[in-house]
Amino acid sequence: MKLKHIAQATLTAAGLMLVPLSAMATEVEVLHYWTSGGEAKSAAELKKLMEAKGVSWKDFAVAGGGGENAMTALKARVIAGSAPTAAQIKGPSIQEWGKEGVLANIDAAAKDGKWDASLPKVVSDVMKYKGHYVAVPVNVHRVNWLWVNPEVLKKAGATAPTNFDEFFVAADKIKKAGLIAIAHGGQPWQDATVFESVVLGTGGAAFYQKALVQLDPGSLNSPTMIKAFDTLAKIKTYIDKDAAGRDWNLATAMVINGKAGMQFMGDWAKGEFSAAGKQPGKDYLCLPAPGTEKAFTFNIDSLAMFNVKGADQQKAQLTLANAVMSPEFQEVFNLNKGSIPARAGVSRAKFDSCALKSMDDMDATSKSGGLVPSMAHGMAIDSAKAGAIQDVVARFMNSTMTSQAAVQALVKAVKAK
Repeated sequence: MKLKHIAQATLTAAGLMLVPLSAMATEVEVLHYWTSGGEAKSAAELKKLMEAKGVSWKDFAVAGGGGENAMTALKARVIAGSAPTAAQIKGPSIQEWGKEGVLANIDAAAKDGKWDASLPKVVSDVMKYKGHYVAVPVNVHRVNWLWVNPEVLKKAGATAPTNFDEFFVAADKIKKAGLIAIAHGGQPWQDATVFESVVLGTGGAAFYQKALVQLDPGSLNSPTMIKAFDTLAKIKTYIDKDAAGRDWNLATAMVINGKAGMQFMGDWAKGEFSAAGKQPGKDYLCLPAPGTEKAFTFNIDSLAMFNVKGADQQKAQLTLANAVMSPEFQEVFNLNKGSIPARAGVSRAKFDSCALKSMDDMDATSKSGGLVPSMAHGMAIDSAKAGAIQDVVARFMNSTMTSQAAVQALVKAVKAK
């Protein structure tokens, strides 16, 4: 990510975003991309909590691109010497920013809040750079979900699928009923989201770990990976022609409104169902993606803390960090967002059946070895390699590329980065 190598054009493109209003002493500015209905509601809760603690909240929300636009804006701000108090960053990207020397040490907040005792090690390790906390986890998302409208299944005479054979039977019936079988947004990160669930459902967690986390050449260039691309090619045939460029929440709305039967998407989609007043088990089904019942791809949203000047701003930053980690906020945020709390000690009483299944499955897979980081959502590998894989998948989704050619392109792309 070497900041000094980012083109000056990035600064120009960012325009007015480079000139923040002068910060109040007790103000926190938070850059994030929680902009859809359920997400925006969640961010508003954190703002409310901070203001109750006497800290002013300056919102820096950047929509679109699955976070790519936000990262462009963040790079421009850091280069300009005006980093926000905190920014929504996750996974290996936290380490990349740590290497730049721009992240703040927030061990004081972690000590006060007893974070080490409250967080699973797989989570706390992601939040640290060289053994020191520099970020705070907001939640844990499960990525490998399939969202289903049961009314659409009923109309089509289809049943909820557990594996890909059953999935394609259901998709055929939905298509014959004159409805869209798979709601999808044709954006590279959404293509990658479907792809990783297909790899997981085709090869299992151990194969996924070797192929998409360790980037083992033998696994990438294997009959199992070819089979995964064959399955992805078949999935393409059930996506409507207007999918190109569609935002994920608009695809979720298609399932909510009964225009489409199924969607591959992480559990942030549940926030959209909740915001629309829908009930799990009745108005929609949350199922593990076909073939992935015993696995869990995790995506942890977190706020990384950037170096700020002045004792008051540093104190406000630590207040923000502990507010994020409070059981109160972890409960309300995750109820709105569709995810589950990152920390222990949060009551399960208000969480619905989808969240409870997610909590139970995370616990089970953490013991069985089925808990794996999401490649598509920046948790598994560095951004350059993830981008290279995403590019290959996007090309495959938008062309007549064969599965064999895709596998060769995958191997070549990973090797080049």
